[in-house]
Amino acid sequence: MVMIRVTQNMVTNRSLTSLQAGLDRLAQTQEKLSTGKNLNRPSDSPTDATTSMRIRVQLAETQQHVRNAQNGLGWLDVTDTTLSGMADNLRRVSELALQGANASITGTTSGALATEVAQIREGLLAQANTTYLDRPIFGGVTAGSEAFDASGAYVGADAPVQRSVADGVKVRIDVSGTTVVGPNGANLFDDLAALENALRLGDKAGIQAGISAITDRQRAVSDAQAAVGASYNRVDAAERKGQDALVTLRSALSEVEDTDLPKAMVDLQMHEVAYQAALASTARVMQPSLVDFLR
Repeated sequence: MVMIRVTQNMVTNRSLTSLQAGLDRLAQTQEKLSTGKNLNRPSDSPTDATTSMRIRVQLAETQQHVRNAQNGLGWLDVTDTTLSGMADNLRRVSELALQGANASITGTTSGALATEVAQIREGLLAQANTTYLDRPIFGGVTAGSEAFDASGAYVGADAPVQRSVADGVKVRIDVSGTTVVGPNGANLFDDLAALENALRLGDKAGIQAGISAITDRQRAVSDAQAAVGASYNRVDAAERKGQDALVTLRSALSEVEDTDLPKAMVDLQMHEVAYQAALASTARVMQPSLVDFLR
């Protein structure tokens, strides 16, 4: 039978090691309760720390996509409102042109119709220069503050404005200014100017040509509204999907990082009792001897 000699130093060292381990467990649990986090440093759990970083990356990307979608919705909403206003103005112009085409209309009335058309033209020009966050909604990617100059000529940069609303998904949120009003030299504002002149002169052929041109512009505005509506639905669906994804990711991150408070409270009490018991038992075992007094 092998005998193992247990010395006083061995008992002391083991007791101190056990006490230190118990105190360390108590301190770790207390830290989790005070911070509310299971992960306070990567060394707490390298595996969970890696998972947490991956979730945080996905969370940041999803948050950016949601912000992009919200910006796109704002842009599209302003565009739709503007197009609706333009459509109303064009309907009024059409009514005025039809009145002007009436053979029984007098010169004074025709002049009044021309004046109203001129005022509507100015209103449409202002609507065509509507901005969202200081950017003209029909100006494409222009760095300027206007899509059309005072004469009605297009001065924007006719390129699509897009927003990334999901991984690999980009949606166009603008409408080309030339698509809505037509190309320079033969656009809506040129047509309105020609109609105004025809009304002042009583030119029936010119008025009829103006009616036809306004009808084409009404159709273009209607098509633009349909395109905006389709884009709005896509962006809105992407925004709602992103919000749902944010809830899921935050829940997953909480499971990895956050402290289970009821469990931590129980663990704290257990570790505290264990530590106090270890202190009491160590004090009983490690009684001072005559040798201690002789040292």
